[in-house]
Amino acid sequence: MSGASTWEVEVMVDSAQAVVEAVPDESATVEARDEEGMRSPRFVGVVLLAVLIAMWFAGWLSGTSAEQMLSLTVWGVMLGGIIALGGIGLTLCYGVLKFPNFAHGEFLTLGAYVTYGVVLVLPQSNPIWRFSFGWELIAGLLVAAIVTAVVAIILDRFLYRPLRKHMSPLVLLAMASLGMEFLLRGVVYLIWGSDFHFYYSGRSNPALQLPFGLRIQADQLFVFALAIVMVATIYWMLTRTRIGKAMRASADNPDLAQVRGINTEQVIAWTWVIGAGMAAVGGAMYGLASQLRPDMGFVLLLPLFAAVIMGGIGSAWGALVGSVIIGVAMQLTSAFMNPAYGPAVAFVLMVLVLLMRPQGLFVQR
Repeated sequence: MSGASTWEVEVMVDSAQAVVEAVPDESATVEARDEEGMRSPRFVGVVLLAVLIAMWFAGWLSGTSAEQMLSLTVWGVMLGGIIALGGIGLTLCYGVLKFPNFAHGEFLTLGAYVTYGVVLVLPQSNPIWRFSFGWELIAGLLVAAIVTAVVAIILDRFLYRPLRKHMSPLVLLAMASLGMEFLLRGVVYLIWGSDFHFYYSGRSNPALQLPFGLRIQADQLFVFALAIVMVATIYWMLTRTRIGKAMRASADNPDLAQVRGINTEQVIAWTWVIGAGMAAVGGAMYGLASQLRPDMGFVLLLPLFAAVIMGGIGSAWGALVGSVIIGVAMQLTSAFMNPAYGPAVAFVLMVLVLLMRPQGLFVQR
């Protein structure tokens, strides 16, 4: 009898193992499916490229010269660099804190206006090389990044941290950030007023003459080069440094990270510092490329979210690629439609990518 019972248990175990081995890994199946066919990053990239080419020809057929369309493309890349500076901070905050920070756009506005205040206080120096700005703007960038980071930490200490400790739902955190968005914008109106401002009113900003009739300002080269350097720095920090690895661990599983001895509150503080600091620099660059206006952060908020979602939440390089696509599309469509529809263009591209590849172009594994 005992032998028969033993034989029966062995059969049951072997059968269970066979069933387990026969059942495919669902996550692996979904991942393999998303890497092939119409959901693959390559196919989605080809579709986006085709859309941008169609926009290019639509502007050309509407009467805009080829040289002007080429200039709009370059300006779009520059705008993408500005969006990327804010988008990378946004994707870091979402990855670690797990809620959409609608106040992130106001970090761009605050950084731009703090830089403006520093430029007004310091004596103006001669322009650096062929740029339109001097060393006082560089000093303003550093001060703006520090001030904006301090403001972000204060908001987290007195608003977001109590909500986290009370295990507040995601929608409550999102609504709190939306309230902070209006509060910060009101502070900007209160201190600097509602008028538009320029960092250097009346200073010339000559364009560089490049081949194919392309005209580009040296400031635009500086903006995009700065975005590339900061993205590369963030990528190195996330993959090579201890705090970067702690941020990735906290983003994947905060409870497990805390059990393994990672100070999650310190990680959150560093996330706010990096995200708000980069947003401040991005806002200052946007003000340098165009003008300072109190609602500039709100105008850029939808393109920020569109670029982050398109590139893949949690991916620094994805945020850069998504930002460049959004920036180029917004500039190209201005050749044949009102530029005020730029945010709508960003939203349409985001929806197009979500329909084909919901996780975005780049997936963090």
